[in-house]
This record gives sequence, structure tokens and C-alpha cells, in this order.
Amino acid sequence: MSDTSNFIFDMIREDIGPGGRFDGMSVHTRFPPEPNGYLHIGHAKALEIDFGAAEAFGGLCNLRMDDTNPTKEDEEYVEAIKDDIRWLGHDWGDRFFYASDYFEQMYGYAVELIGKGLAYVCELTPEEVRRNRGDLKVPATSPFRDRPAEESLALFERMRNGEFEDGKMTLRARIDLASGNFNMRDPVIYRINRINHHNTGNRWCIYPMYDFAHPLEDAIEGITHSLCSLEFEAHRPLYDWVIENCSVPAKPRQIEFARLGITHTVLSKRKLRNLIEKGLVDGWDDPRMPTLCGLRRRGYTPAAIRSFHERNGVSKVNSVVDYAFLEHCLREDLNTTARRVMAVLRPVRLVLTNYPEGKTENFEIENNPENPADGVREVPFSREIFIERDDFMAVPEKKFYRLYPGNEVRLKSAYVVRCTGFEADETGDVRTVYAEYDPDSRGGNTADGRKVKSTIHWVDAARSADATVRLYDRLFDVEEPDLADCDYLDHLRADSLEVINGSRVEESLLLASAGDRFQFLRLGYFCMDVKDSSAGHPVFNRSVSLRDSYKPG
Repeated sequence: MSDTSNFIFDMIREDIGPGGRFDGMSVHTRFPPEPNGYLHIGHAKALEIDFGAAEAFGGLCNLRMDDTNPTKEDEEYVEAIKDDIRWLGHDWGDRFFYASDYFEQMYGYAVELIGKGLAYVCELTPEEVRRNRGDLKVPATSPFRDRPAEESLALFERMRNGEFEDGKMTLRARIDLASGNFNMRDPVIYRINRINHHNTGNRWCIYPMYDFAHPLEDAIEGITHSLCSLEFEAHRPLYDWVIENCSVPAKPRQIEFARLGITHTVLSKRKLRNLIEKGLVDGWDDPRMPTLCGLRRRGYTPAAIRSFHERNGVSKVNSVVDYAFLEHCLREDLNTTARRVMAVLRPVRLVLTNYPEGKTENFEIENNPENPADGVREVPFSREIFIERDDFMAVPEKKFYRLYPGNEVRLKSAYVVRCTGFEADETGDVRTVYAEYDPDSRGGNTADGRKVKSTIHWVDAARSADATVRLYDRLFDVEEPDLADCDYLDHLRADSLEVINGSRVEESLLLASAGDRFQFLRLGYFCMDVKDSSAGHPVFNRSVSLRDSYKPG
């Protein structure tokens, strides 16, 4: 059993301990996403809590599609959810379920409630229900509350048979119209909705409401602990009411935890879908999106996401986490796992005028100084190489120590070179830089011990590969776009993506696989794009910059 301490684990320990409500039982949780979109980083927190609790206590965790509202649900999302959970390292075995598989049982439980006088068919429209909802001093009302059970049973069957149009009738629980918890004021538990369901097709035209279906699903599956986000705390009395008044085979316990918020993004599926439908991002897996598939495409690792959630902990207080901390967790992981390579994003040609024409040689460079077991590789070198355009200035600014006429720099693991001049076009754009190399400085060390203040990266001009590089940044220009004083779309950044064509990378990267992650020396961590890379032309997405702005503690 896990020694991890948080309030959920403490409650579970008490429940399965001697005399607890689940004494002698195995912990059984579930992860119940609605298949109406792709999972995002916030869902990952719930996922880690649900699967993590089961794993910590040697129990089971079901994966259940909570598909009681077919309006925007699709099998595409079901498969994507499965992929994301597997990617994060969790397995549900043979415990995969659809809530819609229980529709017949749920219908039976609704009939049971009607027979007990605890539910009735109501003919108020949604607008009329709202108008008759009352307030803290005035109870709600419904002229159909005293409808005889036999009449409600007959009408409910006719609702199922499709005899009434959408919105004509609902089934409501008879609980307490004067309750201070408005969720208990005779909530709707079934509504008519003629729409094709991704799993059941057109077999049903009435669908259970989430607050009715969810506790029944948990009970049918024998769930011990129903772990939910904090907004369901006010719904818990209804959850317990359903469990107590239906003849279900188990009585789960609902426990709520705070949801995750992250700066500079939105986590509402509705808002994320809006970004896609308006063409403001390139689909659910756009690397700027907070979806798990977007983060994966950008180069995030399962280890980084798990670390992020573990270190944020589990609490009962909602909070917003700095996006920089998520980046910090990724840097920590990639620093130990990503192979170092050289790439020149905005190349300018450097010609070593005293290097023998036709000569080529190779330099041995470590793949990852943080992990010697990753070994070394050979990088080709010749008379003409590419360097970053930003590493040369015709007229240097103060404290610029890189390449300019008369100055020396060290080429990473190769030679020390001194700039002798440059060539520019009629607009002043530098086309070629000229330098002389010190043949006695092979490997980067000068024979006379003179100091060289700067080291720059490079790639061989003849034996390097053309690549496209995408520099991704945060989508929004404010920390909390949901709380801004205007529409969140007004805070989209125009510079959240910069595409650089004509970059040059080590030729060894032509052998890389889509999804491979690298540190481009001095530039950041990058991932080969899984969709747009092709044989002979890789596309790299920047996962995160090298500089870490997050300060722990």
C-alpha cells in the first residue's frame, strides 16, 4: 500500500481499514471522460488521481466513456482518449465500459423511482422550470409534482417509445422543492432528445441526465471511490440520494478534489473546440493546445506530465499553476534524456579561407553529457559550414562576444576561428562570412592557451539536411484569459507560432523517427513532428526553450 499522503488517500485508508465502510474490499476507482473532445492537461490530473489511487492500493480502475449526452460525442474521441491514457502509462485491462451500455438498467431504476413515488413526469418547458425555480426564500413549484405514479409510468413509457417531441416532457426526481441546494429541487433525470448515439444508434430517444446516470454507473460497476472534481461537491447530496433510493448493487463514496488551472491557456472543451472551428489553431493536436495529443506532438513526455501533477499535489482549494512550471518539469526530464545535436535555424554561410579545399574530417561529440551511456557521434566538417545569423555582427554591440571582423570564436568541438570579413548584398543582408581557422586548435583548445570567450554551434554546409522548424509559444497574452475583462479570443497572441524554412540540421537527423526528441545546442528542446515530417525533409517543433524562468519554492 502506498505511503503517499493526501486527503484522498487518507480517506481511502480509513474506508478500507478495520471497521471502515469498505473494510475487507479492494479499492475500485474509475476514470469517466465524456467522449466529446480530446483530453487536456486538466483531465490528466483526474486521470492520474483515479488510476493512481487504484495502483497505490493494489486495486482496479475502470475506463468508462460517460456518453449520456450524444450531442457532440463521437467514436473518434473514444479512441483518442484510449491513446492518451496508454501514452501516460496506464492500463485498464478488460475494464472498458460505456455508460450507454447501462441505459436499460438506468431506465429500470427510473421506473423504480416512479413506482416509489420518488419521480414524476413533468411537462414544464426548460424556460418554465427556470421561472419556477424559486430562490433561497421561495421554493420551486411544479403543477405536475402530484401526478399519480401510474400516470407517470405510462407517460414515461410513451416518452421512451418516441410519442412526444423533444422538450415536451421530462422525468424529474421528487426530492425537495424548498432545498437550499438547488440541485435537489426536483432535478430533471431524463429528457427527450432525438439524436443518433455513437454507441446505441437510434435505439433510444430519451437520455438520462449526468447527475442521475453517474452514481448508477459507479454502483453497477462496483466502484468504491468516485473521485470527482470540486464542482461536483454541491451535487454529492443528489449522488447519495440516487444511490440510497435505487436498488443498486453497491454504494460508492464520492470524494471531490480541486481542478487544475494553468496560466496562459483555457481548459474548457467548448472554448478549445471554438479555437478549432474558427481556424485559429490547427486541430486538437496543434502543439499550442493544452490537449494531451497537442502536448505529445510538441514533445512533452509522460514523465514530465506525471511529475507536474505529482508536485502540484491534491487539494480541496482551486488554484492556477504557472505554465512555466509545466515547462520546468519538461526541461528536467529532457535534460537527462534528450540527445544533443546541432541545428542552425537561420543559416549564414561561413567560409574558412585557409582550410584546404576538398578536405573533410569528422569530429566526435558526446550525445548527452548528462548520460555518458548515450555515447558519442561523428559530425562532418569541411571548408564551408553554416552558423546562426545571430552569431555574426558586422558592427558588434557592446558585450557581443561572438563572431565579428577581427574576433575569435570556438566552433563547438571543432576549431577556433578568427573572422576576416564578410560579404553582403545590395540591401546590406550578410550572405557570407569569411574566417581563418587555427589548425592547432582541433577540438577547440588553443595551443598557446589564449582565451576565447564564446563557443558557437554549426553544421557542415555540404553534409547537413534542410529542415523546417516551428517555434511555438503560449496561445494567450494574459495569465488568465478566462478572467480577462473581454472575450478570451481577444487575447490570442499573433506570435504564438513562427515557422522557419530553410534551417539546416545535422545529417544524422535524417535517420530520426517522428516523435524523437532532441536538444538543439544553445537553442532549446525540439521534437520531430509526427504529421508533417517526410523522408529527406524533417519538421521540428520547439517543445520548450533552454532558459527556465520558473523559480521553485
